[in-house]
Amino acid sequence: MKSIIIFQMSSKPNKITTLFRLIKQSLKGEEHDYTQGNVKTAILLLSIPMILELSLESVFAVVDIYFVGHLPNADVAVATVGLTEAVISLVYTLGIGLSVGATAIVARRVGEKDFTEASKSGAQAITVSLLVAILVAILGVAFASDILALMGAKPEVIKEGTSFAQIIFASSPAIILLFLINGIFRGAGDAAMAMRSLWLASIINIILCPLLIYGYGPFPELGLTGAAIATAIGRTIGVLYQCYHLFLKSRSIKIYKTYFKPNLEIVKSLLTISTPAMLQFFIQSGSWIVLTYIVSITGSTDASAGYQIAIRNVVFFILPAWGLSNAAATLVGQNLGAKQPERAQQSVLLTTKYNIIFMSFVTLLFVCFSELIISFYTEDKVILAYGSQALRIIGLGYVFYGIGMVMIQALNGAGDTKTPTWINIICFWMIQIPLAWFLAVYLNFGPLGAFIAIPSAETVLALLAFYYFKKGKWKTIQV
Repeated sequence: MKSIIIFQMSSKPNKITTLFRLIKQSLKGEEHDYTQGNVKTAILLLSIPMILELSLESVFAVVDIYFVGHLPNADVAVATVGLTEAVISLVYTLGIGLSVGATAIVARRVGEKDFTEASKSGAQAITVSLLVAILVAILGVAFASDILALMGAKPEVIKEGTSFAQIIFASSPAIILLFLINGIFRGAGDAAMAMRSLWLASIINIILCPLLIYGYGPFPELGLTGAAIATAIGRTIGVLYQCYHLFLKSRSIKIYKTYFKPNLEIVKSLLTISTPAMLQFFIQSGSWIVLTYIVSITGSTDASAGYQIAIRNVVFFILPAWGLSNAAATLVGQNLGAKQPERAQQSVLLTTKYNIIFMSFVTLLFVCFSELIISFYTEDKVILAYGSQALRIIGLGYVFYGIGMVMIQALNGAGDTKTPTWINIICFWMIQIPLAWFLAVYLNFGPLGAFIAIPSAETVLALLAFYYFKKGKWKTIQV
C-alpha cells in the first residue's frame, strides 16, 4: 500500500515535468516527426507556438484601436481604423488563401520526407504572392479615399483617414508575405519560427504606436497616420526576419535562388488549392465588410466605433483558437503524406475537443464581463453601450466558432479547399448577410440585427463543416 501511494504521488510531478519539457521543446523549435509517436504530444508541440503566434497577430487588431481611441477625435479615429481594417481584410484574405495552399503542399511533401520539393514549393509560393501583393498595393494606394467612401464612411472619416488607409495598403507586400511565409514554416512543422516572426512584428508595433501617435521624445506627433506607419514597420521587419531564416539558416526548409525558377507544375498545384481558399476567405471577409456597412448605415458613428472595438476583441480571442486549428491542418497534411489518414482524423478530433474547452471559457468571459472589456478602450458611454452589446451577443456563439475553425482548417490542410468554400458561401452570403439586413433594416433592429446574425451563421457553419469532415472524402485528396 505504501509503495502504491508513493507511486501515485510521484506520477503527478512526472506529468508536470513532461509537460514543461514539451512546452520548452515546442518553443525552441526542435525538429520533430509529427507522423509518428503520441498524437497528443504532436498537437501540443505544434499548437503552443501556433497559439502564441496568432495571439500576437491578434495584438495588431487591438493595439491601433487602443491608442487611437484615446485621441481627441476618438470616434473618427476608431471608425477610420475599423473601416480600413474591414477593407484590408481582403488583403489578409489573399495572404491567408495563399498560405493555405503553401501549408498543404509543404506539409504533404514533408510527410513524404521530400524536403527539397517542399522548399521548391515554398519558393514558388513566395514568387506568386509577391506579384499579387504589389498589384494590390498599387490599387489600394490609388483608390484609398474611394474605398472608404464606398464603405459608407462619413466625410470627416474620409478626410482624416485617407493617409492611414494609403499607408496600410502600401504595406500589402509585408502583410501577404508575413502570412505566406509563416504558412510555409507551419507546413514544415516549424511552428516556433512562425511564432517568433509574429512576435517580433507585434512587439515593434506596440513600441512604435504610442511614440509615433503621440510624439514622445524625438518622434514626431503623427496622430492616426503614426499608427499606420508603426504597423507597416512592424510587419516589414517581421518579413525580413522570416527571410533571413528561410534563405540563410539551416532548417528543414531552406530556399536557394535556383528554386525561384518558374515551375509551372508547382504553381498550378498551388493555385488549385489556394484559389478556392482565397475565395473562401474572400467570402468571409466580404461578409464582415457588409456587416460593417449595415452597422454604419443603421447606426451612428458611435455605433460603428463600438462595433469595431467589439470586433477587435472577438478577433483577439479567435486567433489563438485559429492557431490551434492550424496545428490540425499541419497534422492532417503531414499524416496524409505519410499515408496515415486515421492518425490525421484522430488529430483533428482531439484538437476540436481542446478548442471547445478554450472557447467555452471565452464565452463566459464575453457574456459576464463585456462592459469591463470595452471600457478598457473607451470612456464614451454610447460607444461603450454598443460595444458591450455586440461583444455579448457575438460571444454566445464562440463554442461553435471553435468547432467550425478546426473542421475547416482540417479540410484545407488536406487540400480540400472547395468544400469549405461552398460552406462559406451558404453560411455567410445566404444566411448571415440576408439575416443581418432583414433584422437591421427591414425589422428596424438597427446594429443589433447585425450582431445577432453573426453567431447564427457561425453555428450553421460548424454543423455543416463537421458533417463533411465525418464523411471522410478529404482523405482521398491528392496534392
